[in-house]
Amino acid sequence: MKISGSIYSDKNRTLKETILDLEAHQVDLLHVDCNDDVRVFDDIAKIRTWCDMPIDLHIITETPEKYFDLLRKHPVEYVTFQYEQLSEKLEIPADITGEKGLALITPTPVTAFDEYSSFDFVLFMATIPGQSGGVFDPENFRKIRAFKKKYPSKNVHVDGGVNGEVSFILRNMGVHSSVSGSFLFKGASVGHALMDLTKRAIESRFMIKDFMIPIEECPTVDFGTMTFKQVLEAIDSGKQGFTLVEKNGDFEGIISNADVRKALIKNFEDIPGLHVKEMINSNPITIDAEANVDEMLLMVRKQSYPVMYMPVIDNNNKAKGIVTFINLIKGEI
Repeated sequence: MKISGSIYSDKNRTLKETILDLEAHQVDLLHVDCNDDVRVFDDIAKIRTWCDMPIDLHIITETPEKYFDLLRKHPVEYVTFQYEQLSEKLEIPADITGEKGLALITPTPVTAFDEYSSFDFVLFMATIPGQSGGVFDPENFRKIRAFKKKYPSKNVHVDGGVNGEVSFILRNMGVHSSVSGSFLFKGASVGHALMDLTKRAIESRFMIKDFMIPIEECPTVDFGTMTFKQVLEAIDSGKQGFTLVEKNGDFEGIISNADVRKALIKNFEDIPGLHVKEMINSNPITIDAEANVDEMLLMVRKQSYPVMYMPVIDNNNKAKGIVTFINLIKGEI
């Protein structure tokens, strides 16, 4: 996941000092907030003389057309317009370069992007736009899942309340870029904050149920009636590489692509005689929906093998969802 440093969140240094520090620490993007102020482009012109880092521009305005000539004169790599401020559908001229994005605040539904499906990405505002130091609203975890399901080829960017823990969750969800402002500059150094944003987890505030894939979105099969074909169809339709198995409403186990492969190898001489129930991993690593991120990481680190899927179970042995680590692994290599 790319880290986009919010350049105006550093209140203690000059703009040039901030930019050069972010460049020295190899931050991926420079996030520039434009709250309907064309003077921002004077800063963009200066930045271009100091470094060649990609610029991630977020414009909040009721009159986007007044920025088009400025974007032609000072092209940026990413430009995002705030949806809620638009009085009519935004049409960005084709000669304006860079990836285009639409920013949505938490109460705005994902369907708002439907009119802008030609854009390259969505930017979820997880706190109040323009306010530094806000707290991430976990409702945005659900919106990220919904958006990625509807638009799997589009990128997701996130802005607001991103600390070390939130960054870990976002990486695990396959988010492309996250904006960091006050968290990046309030610590001992930008380098120290970047370590938290890219590698570590810090004190947990969110529970597994806040960001897991809920059971309603998980592929499942019934233990009593499942067939080999149903298992393969569930794994295929779920596009996650597994299916959960339930028995009389209780969690019975999980069947992954690896479990299918192992069962086929074991019974290769008598595949027609293979019983589908032999494929079930009835004792996988599971976690409680009320557990936090630190508890989950501690559990994963204790295992002697890579954990790809972690079913989420409640105290009554009911499946509540699942946490997968595929996106995290993709993002870390």
